[in-house]
Amino acid sequence: MLPDPDACYAALLAHDARFDGRLYVGVRSTGVYCRPVCRVRTPKAGNCRFFSSAAAAERHGFRPCLRCRPELAPGRAGIDIGSRLAQGAARLIEAGELDRGGVEGVAARVGTSSRHLRRVFNAEFGVTPLEYAQTHRLLLAKRLLTDTALPTTEIAAASGFNSLRRFNAAFRERYRFSPTQLRARAGARPEAAMRFRLAYRPPCDWQRSLAFLAARAIERVETVAAGTYRRTVRWPDGAQELRGWLAVRPMPSRALVEVELSASLAAAIPPILRRIRDVFDLDCEPGQVRSALPERSGERAPMRLVGAFDGFELAVRGIVGQQVSVKAARTVVARLAERFGDPLDGAVPAGLERLFPAPATIAALDVAAIAELGILGRRAEAIRALARAIVEGRLVLEPRAPVDATIAALQAIPGIGDWTAQYVVMRALCWPDAFPAGDLAVLRALGARTPAQARERARKWQPWRAYAVMDLWASIGATT
Repeated sequence: MLPDPDACYAALLAHDARFDGRLYVGVRSTGVYCRPVCRVRTPKAGNCRFFSSAAAAERHGFRPCLRCRPELAPGRAGIDIGSRLAQGAARLIEAGELDRGGVEGVAARVGTSSRHLRRVFNAEFGVTPLEYAQTHRLLLAKRLLTDTALPTTEIAAASGFNSLRRFNAAFRERYRFSPTQLRARAGARPEAAMRFRLAYRPPCDWQRSLAFLAARAIERVETVAAGTYRRTVRWPDGAQELRGWLAVRPMPSRALVEVELSASLAAAIPPILRRIRDVFDLDCEPGQVRSALPERSGERAPMRLVGAFDGFELAVRGIVGQQVSVKAARTVVARLAERFGDPLDGAVPAGLERLFPAPATIAALDVAAIAELGILGRRAEAIRALARAIVEGRLVLEPRAPVDATIAALQAIPGIGDWTAQYVVMRALCWPDAFPAGDLAVLRALGARTPAQARERARKWQPWRAYAVMDLWASIGATT
């Protein structure tokens, strides 16, 4: 729900970044809608209409501002159950799930009925899931036209339109100019570049987030250097597999991150950008999580919940990392990638040479082949069983997968206990209330002797316990 119009207008006057992505203003005199952080001349209060989503603004006939670019606004993090359902569904829609399985498929992924989803979605965003999806398609196309040199036919397909004719008609009807006219305004882009900017709400301690990733980077698969995170990527695209690389560089002075994708990933731009938002927790609302942080964190920006781009890769790291240091786990996982990962062909940034092995590759191995890399036999068996569960569809390690079912499926694998399961749902599913109660650093910080005592003492951190754990690990350089 939006605050009253006077409070909305006050947020607009202050260019309050806390409302970015939660509030949009439509200006009657121009027919344009903006983010509250837009620096154009502030309209009179009587000319303003306020909306909870870009889709709601477009539903009422407003078109996006070309200066503040509403398509760059950060997402939202829901608190109550209905809001979390709606937010989870919105992120799935942004990743293209509605195009594949319809509203029913999206509802099934978030664990509710399509009827209930429509109700909570309309309450959260002021539009139906279908209307939200159409706005997202058009805003994505607007971004691709502005930020890349992709041909219009490829942009139409990447944005979810089945034909160029339908894309051109929808774009002109909604925005009152053609894709060609928008591209002419934006100017030419280098042919090989696919660069995007994603917004977040400050403050954000990028130094700690990048340090966390650097300590765990898998050699030849990931690098962190000069303030930039880079990694190799394999991504399913129907019956095909796309292979390439990405780079993410924070721009703290502007509350943006710059993303570069290799041209080979053009067919999967929407879900990859969505995954990057999840991995770097760009939709975090710092004010919501501050109360969950331990007192010693003081005035520092909250540590973001750093996710994982590849859930299988993260889960393997979690199994290998049981009761060993970060450095030791990193060394062993790098051997696995070197032995069984595929080389990444073509021009790639320095340090990125291999793709992490696919679950199907590991599922087909003998346990002995995994164990000979320095992995204990029981853990090698767990890694192969994990791979088989993913290949057989019994386990999905992606953001917005059902948490309780995922924990149960993980713990059904011999060799995976509560600590590993909680670690996986924290970082692979990006679950904000995950809590590895048996973690030694957590036990010490809480002065607890048992996981049960730790859970009891961590109640004050709910529903953001994962943030408190991340802050703790980052502050003490934990070996997790």
